[in-house]
Amino acid sequence: MILELLPPAPPNRRLLTELTALYASNHAFHALSGDFPDPYGIRPEQVEAALAAEWEQPGTEVLLARGFGRLVGIAVTLAHHPDPADPDPWIGLLMVDAALQGQGHGRRLASLVEDRFRRAGRAAVRLAVLTGNDRALAFWTSLGYEAIGHREDRQLGRPCTVLRKGIDAP
Repeated sequence: MILELLPPAPPNRRLLTELTALYASNHAFHALSGDFPDPYGIRPEQVEAALAAEWEQPGTEVLLARGFGRLVGIAVTLAHHPDPADPDPWIGLLMVDAALQGQGHGRRLASLVEDRFRRAGRAAVRLAVLTGNDRALAFWTSLGYEAIGHREDRQLGRPCTVLRKGIDAP
């Protein structure tokens, strides 16, 4: 798997088509999150707008995971949470093409993201899982993330479980 940084600019047409297919393949997640008005009809301009909104937050990186000559997944990370009392970087989104889930791509992508934070000298990473997303909660806890609290997300006020994992050990 190759991880590449997507620069904070509108993606070209080909890449936007790939990203839209990736987002659209995860309609069950988007039905839960409410991020798109129609989780079964996600359009390129909506994905482009979602990415632009991510980049508005300082310290955001959008990372594309490629394998087998195609886009396999995406991770959106945040170097610093907007809450100044929170010292850890965050994984805001980690999504793998639904047709490829269960093959280890999510684990590999999460590991690559953790490695980036580790190389940057970060000691831990956090993320939030939407209440009702039991599959994601099981995935993250299987990777060693531990629930440290419950709160609403800052964007839409959705209830979430906040998880944290120490990553400073080699």
